[in-house]
Parts: sequence; structure tokens; C-alpha cells
Amino acid sequence: MRKKLLVFNTFSSLFYEVTVIICGFILPRLIMQSFGSEVNGLVSSINQFLAIIGFLELGVGSVVQSALYKPLAEKNHSDVSKIVVSANKFFKRIAEILLVYIVFLVGVYPFFSHQNFGWVYTVMLILAIGISYFAQYYFGVVDRLLLTAAQRGYIQYTAQTITLVLNTIACVILISAGAGIHFVKLTTSIIYLGRPLFLRWYVNHHYQINRKATYEGEPIKQKWNGIAQHIAAVVLDQTDVIVLTIFSTLSDVSIYSVYFLVVNGVKQLFLSMTNGIKSLMGELWAKQEKDKLDSTFSWFEWIMHTGTVFVFGCTAMLIVPFEAVYTNGMTDANYIQPFFGILLTIANAGHCLRLPYNVMILAAGHYKQTQHCYIIAMLINIILSIILVIFYGLIGVAIGTLAAMLYQTIWMAIYNSKHLMKRHIKIFIKQFMIDIIGATAGAAATFWLSLQSISYLSWILMAAEVAIIWLAVLTVINVIFYHDKMMKLIQKVVPSGKKHKVS
Repeated sequence: MRKKLLVFNTFSSLFYEVTVIICGFILPRLIMQSFGSEVNGLVSSINQFLAIIGFLELGVGSVVQSALYKPLAEKNHSDVSKIVVSANKFFKRIAEILLVYIVFLVGVYPFFSHQNFGWVYTVMLILAIGISYFAQYYFGVVDRLLLTAAQRGYIQYTAQTITLVLNTIACVILISAGAGIHFVKLTTSIIYLGRPLFLRWYVNHHYQINRKATYEGEPIKQKWNGIAQHIAAVVLDQTDVIVLTIFSTLSDVSIYSVYFLVVNGVKQLFLSMTNGIKSLMGELWAKQEKDKLDSTFSWFEWIMHTGTVFVFGCTAMLIVPFEAVYTNGMTDANYIQPFFGILLTIANAGHCLRLPYNVMILAAGHYKQTQHCYIIAMLINIILSIILVIFYGLIGVAIGTLAAMLYQTIWMAIYNSKHLMKRHIKIFIKQFMIDIIGATAGAAATFWLSLQSISYLSWILMAAEVAIIWLAVLTVINVIFYHDKMMKLIQKVVPSGKKHKVS
């Protein structure tokens, strides 16, 4: 059953992220074509400022999920209900604070952002986008966390996929019909309201949750120790756009958002692969099935490292050619930024390399023990981004993110080796060095490739060449250094004929 749920969760999450990538490329292109780069930059900037409210979640979402693993595994409906009630109270308070924050944003955002739009224009756009954020925190978060912890994440991923496709279709129709950006974004918010409503209905009909349960003492242990982790996650994801909004221009925000579409799409594909494994790790840790946990983690680490080098290596080679095709004909901003594109790609690759160690920290509930790491990473990103953006613009914020991710990846790997999986740090060092060897060899083998023409067909052909070469290079390197894992992987992918014989 575990394997079945893992497959359901992984593939539904992966399908959702692929849908996000496809839809994510459709709408910004339409917005830039119909409204211009500055409007696209304004929309991206407002989204990031509204997402700052995630600070107020204070990491409680991850703590709630960790707290649910044990009672769900033991089928303790009473404890599950208490955790749900406590979490609901917290997130409803977040929704109330969000309303106050939106009013504050309405009052100050139009005056400090470098934009050429009227106050009413900007305010109405903030309100239109803000509706979906309010709905999420008022009654959507806890049900999503419960389903993920119960290894039923495929329910919410399917709901997300459906609403995303409906929203994209509606927006394409509205923009093509000449609707204004405010009406388009209001439509998006209304469509997204359906998702939390469905999740609440599903949870109420499939789980024995007493939403009026009372409790003495806080049922969610370490409720406030997830603060640093969540703040760091929000800062690492959103500092760049906020810094660019304050210290640069909306055109730079638009350029950043277009590149971020690519690297974030790739990153989210990897995150989607961990959604199922995270809950599995949480269950194995709660039941202290050490042998199974060690084996699962070893494979997870190797696959994530090798996959990250392959996918982000190809992305680094292909991101600028893709932008050349994607923004062809747009002359109101310079979207060809090679060095920035490579730096941003490497920074987000670092985010994925740290995933195995971060997953273990969250599964084990080690929030208090690791919070200083997150605080230091956050400060590195903020300080470097603010200093360097003044001198280097887009490249400056990318360097800030890269430095923070490199520090956090190394620190988490060391902590995981000493306190969780308790294995020698040489294992990580070997993997990290092989990552560097693989990335260097792949880049050396493909840097000479270029587009034959500015078209999607030409880019697809180039992407196929790059992918084949990188796959061949990494296969050879892993056969040399990880022969046992490669042989076992081949056996799993290509079953032997003996399994098909009738005994």
C-alpha cells in the first residue's frame, strides 16, 4: 500500500507541476503581448508582496504536517482532531491579519514601487489578486496539510490541476476578447476559491474529524520552532523580486519573472517528487523502521543529486536560447541575459540538492535544532542581494540567492550525517564532488551548441541534443562511481526475462 500511495502522490504531483509549467508559460506571454512588460512586472511584484503574508504562517504548516504523522499512523482520530482544530484557529488568525496587510499594501505599495500606473489602477489589481490568498488561509491550508500527511496528497494535486487548467482557459479567452488585467485576475481568484471548498468537503466525508474538539495544552508540539525554517523559505523565494521592486525597475522584475518561470518550473518538478517521499519518510521515522529508512534515504539522495545535475545542467545550456524564442519580438526590455540565467539556474539547483536533507529534518521534526541555519541563510540572501543589486542589478540578486543556498545545502548535509541518518560526511562529499564533475563534463560537451533559428522547433531540436549528450555523460560517470546503484536501477527499469516465466 505504501508503494501504491507513493506512486499516486508522486505522479499526481508531477503531473500538476508539468501543468503549472505549461500554463505558467502561456499566461505571462499573453500578458506581455497584450499589456506590456511593465504590467507583467507589476503583476509579478504584487504576487510576491502578497505572498509575504506567508511569513505569518511561521512554519506552522510544516510542524502541523509533522505532528500528524504519528496519530494518523496509529489511527488516533481524537489526536488528529485536536491538531486540526488548533491549526485551524491559527490559520484563521492569519487570514484576519492578511486583510489588515492588504489594506496596508493598498496604502503604501503604489508610492514606493517604481511604476508608471495610477493609484486606482494598482490598488484594484492588489484587491483582485488578494482574494485567493485570503481564501487559502481562511479554510484551505489545514485540509491540504492533513491530506498530504495521510499520504493522500493526490487528492489535492488533482484539485489543483483542474482549477489551474480552468483558470488558464478562462484567462486566455478573456485576454483574447480584450478584457482588462483587473478582470482577468479577479476571475483567477474566483476560480481558485473552488479548490479549498472541495478539499473541505472531501476531508469532512473521508476522515473522522471533530472540528469542535477541545484540548488542554498545545497539541502541536514545537509550534513556534518552525518560524526560522518558513521565514527562510519565503525569503529565499521572494527576496529577489522585492529587492528589484524597491531598488530597480518593473522591467527588471519582468525579466526576472520570465527567467524564474523556467528555473522555478524545473525546481517544482523536483519538489513534486518529494511530496510523496516526505510523508513516507515521516511514517518510517515515526515507526522507527531504521533499515527501511536508511535504504530509502540512500536511493532518494542519489536520485535527487543525479537528477538535479542532469535537469539543471540541461536548463543552464538551454535557458537563454529558450528566452530568445519566448520573448521574440518584445523590444521594451532586454530579455537576453546569459550570465544572470546561468547564475539563477545554479542557485535553484542548490535548492534541489538540499532536498533530501531538508526532507529528513522536517520528517524528524527537528525545527528548534536547525533554526539558526535558516536564519543565517536568510541574512546572507538579504544582505548580499541588497548590496549587489545596486552594482550588478539582476546578477546581484542571483548571487545572493546562490550564496545562501550553497551555505544551507552544506550545513543540512552535515547536520543530517551527524544527528539523523548518522553516517559519515564523506558520503555527501563524494556525491557533491561527482555532481561537480558531471556538471563540468556536461557543460564542456554541450557549450558549443546553438539555435539554428529563432523558433520553438529549433529550440526543441537543440534541447534533444543537449539532453542526449548530458544523459550519456552522466551515465558514464555514475557507472564509474556508483556502479551498484546503476546496475540495480537498470534491473528495476528493465526487468529480467526470468520474472515472466511460469513456474
